[in-house]
Amino acid sequence: MASPLRASADRSPRKIAIMGSTGSIGKQAIDVVKGSEGRFQVVAMSAYSDWKTLAAQAYELHPELVVIGDRDAASYLEQELPQGTSMEVGASGLVDAVMAGDVVLNAVVGFAGLQITITALQEGKRLALANKESLVAGGDLVSSILSRGIGEIIPVDSEHCAIQQCMRASVGADEVSRLIITSSGGPFRGFTSEQLSDVTVAQALNHPNWVMGSKITVDSSTLMNKGLEVIEAHVLFGMDYDRIEVVIHPQSIVHSMVEFVDGATMAQMSNPDMRLPIGYALGYPERMPVAYGKLDWRVLSRLDFDLPDRESFRCLAIAEEAGRLGRSYPVWLNAANEVAVELFLQCALPWRSIADVVGGAVESCEGRKMNTVEEVEYEDELARQEARRIVDHLAS
Repeated sequence: MASPLRASADRSPRKIAIMGSTGSIGKQAIDVVKGSEGRFQVVAMSAYSDWKTLAAQAYELHPELVVIGDRDAASYLEQELPQGTSMEVGASGLVDAVMAGDVVLNAVVGFAGLQITITALQEGKRLALANKESLVAGGDLVSSILSRGIGEIIPVDSEHCAIQQCMRASVGADEVSRLIITSSGGPFRGFTSEQLSDVTVAQALNHPNWVMGSKITVDSSTLMNKGLEVIEAHVLFGMDYDRIEVVIHPQSIVHSMVEFVDGATMAQMSNPDMRLPIGYALGYPERMPVAYGKLDWRVLSRLDFDLPDRESFRCLAIAEEAGRLGRSYPVWLNAANEVAVELFLQCALPWRSIADVVGGAVESCEGRKMNTVEEVEYEDELARQEARRIVDHLAS
């Protein structure tokens, strides 16, 4: 029987919509598509303002549709597209891009990815999800849609993709004892409090193992990334927070583990290469024939594990508490963090103050229940206003 992923005379390629194609994940997804031996066809792509990269990608892949968020950039992009590729601008175009794909890869950075996640699921699409913020902020909405049997999420984050792969070995969630999320520890693993007092943007962006976008790399340096991933795991796998644990694993070989009730623990292991989870999500339930991240067991000498330092890296504990509180607390956590990280990248906020801004905003949250995307967006805006107020207070 022919593979359901392989292009053949009687089976067309799987249609892929890449939302956020000009970012790190989007570019690596294009690598996967190019190496897929015709299994995938990119039919739609989107970017916010990087029209030059989007135009080059369109010439290479000839999608049916490209969507650009920035109207000024659109005027340039329109002149540079290949024949046969149409262009749309703004949110309505994103809906059309989602509709074009069999699989929607959401690689948009930050809260902006929420509407794509909701739209893809409501339309019954398979969502290859690389935007953890949309689950953190809109977890209740996403869970409600999935509970009705609409849509499907295959996680692209290496940790959650690892958990999903390990969970395939069980017959049900009741066989799972714990989810163990690994963290490299980021560029500041083992730093003293004094060393953390004056770290620079360049240091924070110098991740020891992964090549990622600037926002997620800074999140890795504060361990906020792990906090967001704990909340994401709770939403994706329906696991209580008491059964989700974070461990430091500096080699980034074990991407996460699942401990079962009989004491067995399964781990997904590979060299750090995001093309592996991307290919897994695009091709699910079959695996890609390209060995991204293949290990050389002749040179792998050790695997180390340790507990995270929650005192020096306060963002992790703040995120875990916001997740436990639920309601609008994770929205405020995510929004305040986005504001603080952006200001840090602009050299307008010290690295250590990121936790102060996020913690202060979460303390100000009133924990309202949200039933619509509009209510989530309202809470997000309130949180951003509060985060900016805290930043102004810290600077005064």
